[in-house]
Parts: sequence; structure tokens; C-alpha cells
Amino acid sequence: MRHFIRITLLLLVSLQCYSQSMRKNAAYERYIGRYAEIAVEQMKLHGIPASITLAQGLIESGAGQSELARKGNNHFGIKCHGWQGRKVYHDDDLSGECFRAYATARQSYEDHSMFLVKGRRYQSLFSL
Repeated sequence: MRHFIRITLLLLVSLQCYSQSMRKNAAYERYIGRYAEIAVEQMKLHGIPASITLAQGLIESGAGQSELARKGNNHFGIKCHGWQGRKVYHDDDLSGECFRAYATARQSYEDHSMFLVKGRRYQSLFSL
């Protein structure tokens, strides 16, 4: 648990330093204000620190301004991989890759939590 707290604090300090270096980037502040409540809800439900969720959402979505966020409410760059819902196509590692599209940003945050909780790739992080 101590490692987890240290990592979370390090991420928060890093995000704060970055924010200061960008002279309190207004887009980032708006993004945090808009999605913090959803990130906290997901933290309470799934144990993923809201600070980590918000930091990843900020980076992956360009504070909600990326093409994936604008066209598909996809704030975390989650690719289709068996997805049965609406899809958007975007150049990423390859040209025209398939990404999940959501009706709302909230659905993106919920799916992100489930992706982390259920995915084997990230299970070791929950022991920190």
C-alpha cells in the first residue's frame, strides 16, 4: 500500500509540475473540472485512483481535444478488440485502426475501468 501511495503522490506532483510549467493550462483545468467527479466514482467502484484515471485521460485525449475524444468520446484510446458497439477509425500505430466509440465520456470512463480491472495486462498494478 505504501508503494501505491508513493506512486500516486509522484503522479500528482508530476501532474502539478507539468501544469505549472504550462502556466495553468486552461484546457487541462476545464478537463479536470469536468471529469473529476466521474473519475472519483470509478475509483470508489473499482479501486483505480482518480488521479491516475484523470492523468491518463488528460494525456490520451489531449484534454478532451483529440480526434478520438471529439468523434467517439474515447478518452483513453481503447481499441476495438471484439467491441460490438459503435466504432471510429483513426491512424495510430497503423493507418485506420479501429477504436471504440461511446455515446458519452462517462461510458468511456466506465469502460476504461473495466478494461483495467478485467485485463490481465494490468493486474500486477493492483498489488502495489
